[in-house]
Amino acid sequence: MKTIQANCATSKKIARLDITFDETTGLITGVSEAKKTRAEVDYYYGDECLLFAGMGDIHIHAREDVSGKNTYKEDFHSTCCAALNGGVVHVADMPNNPIPPIDDESYLNKFKLTKKVDVPILLYAGIGPSTRPLTFTVPYKAYMGPSIGELFFKDNQSLDDVLVHYKNQHVSFHCEDPEILEAHKTEATHGERRPVSAELMATDIALKLIEKYNLKGKLCHYSAGEGLKAIIAAKKRGVNVTCEVTPQHLYYSMERLSKKSPLEQTFFQMNPPIRGESDREALINAVKEGHIDYLATDHAPHSEEEKIKGTSGLPGLDTFGPFVTWLILDQKIDPKTIAQIASEGPGIFFNQFLSSLNNRSDIFKKWGNGFGFLEVGFSASFTVLDLKSPMKVEKKDLKTKAQWSPFLGETFPGSVKSVYLCGKKM
Repeated sequence: MKTIQANCATSKKIARLDITFDETTGLITGVSEAKKTRAEVDYYYGDECLLFAGMGDIHIHAREDVSGKNTYKEDFHSTCCAALNGGVVHVADMPNNPIPPIDDESYLNKFKLTKKVDVPILLYAGIGPSTRPLTFTVPYKAYMGPSIGELFFKDNQSLDDVLVHYKNQHVSFHCEDPEILEAHKTEATHGERRPVSAELMATDIALKLIEKYNLKGKLCHYSAGEGLKAIIAAKKRGVNVTCEVTPQHLYYSMERLSKKSPLEQTFFQMNPPIRGESDREALINAVKEGHIDYLATDHAPHSEEEKIKGTSGLPGLDTFGPFVTWLILDQKIDPKTIAQIASEGPGIFFNQFLSSLNNRSDIFKKWGNGFGFLEVGFSASFTVLDLKSPMKVEKKDLKTKAQWSPFLGETFPGSVKSVYLCGKKM
């Protein structure tokens, strides 16, 4: 049995706690107000540090599938190294692979590949023009318009025709309207080819589909400030919808990127694009006001050669924790809010699939009640941030195969001090 003492942040409070955990089971066995002396605990963190239940990223692209075609970009091992480097203890991987997981067989074949790593990896199944739900409960991803890979819809009616089969399922939407994208595909810049109007139109359609088919909906990597109004209104009228936002959309804007060279700007290409400063400010305010449910990186590694050619996608796992210190210290976002969007929210998302997947792998049993909470019976996985030790993002410190980050050269006001995964200090 081990004890850790630290200032701890949950969505309800910030308090100094003694947390005991069993290294063998990997589970928390006790949580109480800190009373032990420094000599009486196994791991002690001073006032410069803040401990969270292990942070999770529910939107990443690990690139590995049974084909092995894209593992030069990333694989499950390098993904997990990058995740732990950034203070992330569980991830959820998207399905736009060369061989996408779209049925029981293809899903379980990909799932077997995740067993070789320690970091828990939840898999999304893909929704395409001819797919149907799996026989067990998993999260699904629907690409409303063209993105990386071939798993997408060319028009909204085709999506509607398929979603009728997915009633009551967990469906995440990449919100870019395919018809607007088609109409703008010859524009000069990436931002003009994927205008904000495409995201706004797709948002309205996705919200209607979520309501129509009683889906447990999620809008991915949201970037349009104007669209937040529709999401907030939908939540208020009872639509079961949540929303992600990425570090890059919170940190960068077109105005800031315009100061970089044309080649540097190419490296920031992603779908949906980095928006204007007004959009960025609206997203920050939405986080502060509690309208955002998840901080998710959309970690999408590509080789430098691919980025130079204009391939969309940015890596982000390595810098997750340091970025969070920027939210806390520079943007004055309450650590309780951070606990909600980086620990508890992702934990709830992950945990709801444990019972379904437990029948297919004994590995889940060591996770107890799951992740995201500093409570007895949950995984003894923790992310400890040092709020007094700044970190400059340098290539030599990255664990992703991409060996690039949109934050290269940036200095965050804090850093990841320690990471614990299932009772083990990593």
